[in-house]
Amino acid sequence: MINYTEKIPNNVDLGRDRVLQRALEHWQPAYMGWWYDMGPNESHNYEVYLRTAISVEPDGWAQFDYVKMPDYRWGIFLQPRDEKREVNFGAHKGQPAWQEVPGEYRSTLRRIIVTQGDTEPASVEQQRMLGASCPSMYDLRNIFQVNVEEGRHLWAMVYLLHRYFGRDGREEAESLLARRSGDADNPRILGAFNEPTPDWLAFYMFTFFTDRDGKFQLCALAESGFDPLSRTCRFMLTEEAHHMFVGETGVGRIIQRTCEVMKEHKLDDPSDVRALGVIDLQTIQKYLNFHYSVTLDLYGSDVSSNAANYFTNGLKGRFRETKLEDDHVLSEAEYPVYEVVGEKIVAKKVPALTALNERLRDDYIDEIADGVARWQRVIDTAGIPFRFTLPHKGFHREIGNFAGHFITPEGEVLSEEAWKKRESEWLPTLKDHAFVQSLMTGRVVEPGKFANWIAPPARGVNNQPLNFEYVRFN
Repeated sequence: MINYTEKIPNNVDLGRDRVLQRALEHWQPAYMGWWYDMGPNESHNYEVYLRTAISVEPDGWAQFDYVKMPDYRWGIFLQPRDEKREVNFGAHKGQPAWQEVPGEYRSTLRRIIVTQGDTEPASVEQQRMLGASCPSMYDLRNIFQVNVEEGRHLWAMVYLLHRYFGRDGREEAESLLARRSGDADNPRILGAFNEPTPDWLAFYMFTFFTDRDGKFQLCALAESGFDPLSRTCRFMLTEEAHHMFVGETGVGRIIQRTCEVMKEHKLDDPSDVRALGVIDLQTIQKYLNFHYSVTLDLYGSDVSSNAANYFTNGLKGRFRETKLEDDHVLSEAEYPVYEVVGEKIVAKKVPALTALNERLRDDYIDEIADGVARWQRVIDTAGIPFRFTLPHKGFHREIGNFAGHFITPEGEVLSEEAWKKRESEWLPTLKDHAFVQSLMTGRVVEPGKFANWIAPPARGVNNQPLNFEYVRFN
């Protein structure tokens, strides 16, 4: 019998629901088996300085201490319930938020929860080997923090499946542990979560770009009329911010170190920069192009009847739905989407209800542009004449209106043959990957030391010094 207070800190009164208790007693050993098999490699005995949530109160969700990751207290937390909360959009606007699953939306809600839940273990699987090449003890601790919180987010989604979806939910929860990132026979649901993450530049790009997609999806689900899902996502968002911080600052520190070397040695040729053991800015731009374009596909088709139904039925809202100034029904509104007509990309207006994926993608792009501008400031401060650019939203797309078309980062429509001739200018080549991989030689774990290709952070975790022993190897 699991002691829920000790093993799974929660604010959902787990111990009083016998059916749920039996289901989780069955699922937890399977989860631990997955963690030992697919979690961070060779890390089970490390003591890691981790942040652990033990309650939703301000002083309870960020407790720092040394923890062995298999002993991490994966909890289930929902933001406190607002008794007056209503459905804020769609056909049910103004009705009390649902505390149980409406029967007519049961299968749709289950699919939404499973798709979100599937991303959480997938990213752990993608990152499991990176500890062997960490650039510092600080960074090793950060990837472990990301990993355990992705595991907790899986627990959050599995709680909803077990609590509200009966046998179907239990079967889906088991399937979440059975799929594997990149597996040919049983892959993860979404394409970006089957891509390899072979090096730390890819990891930082993933946490900047793809975890930010997670933020926007969670924000849309946090508007849901199904109150337990909304409350779950709101708490998850408090942890998601750290993942994006790891990504943005990680890439920024790589850029900073490259700029330092370029200035010191008065270099601008990428080959000369590489020869000094740092990642040239052109390669960083290629990684940016790849991760950005792959993540844009996660938002789905530009025009989507599913997205329209989710909104109309009150299941998934828009980013910051309650702060938007419109009727929150969208029966008459329009929204622009883009498509290829001949050799041109043209805008056309479609019903806003069917363009909700595109609107969420555009909100995401706006925030991404702000982050890339912060990276650019590092280069500008160093006085180096190089500019990062976000490629056109049609570049390298496999889903939606741009799928099957060959569009340059500048938005020019090319033939497949012409695009292929220039692909190596825009996306990482095997040679680029091999170079970045060549820098990932062993791990740097002496406290306060950092690999040559990355600058130290501005400050340590939880106000600790940079030479703090963030990981104890036992």
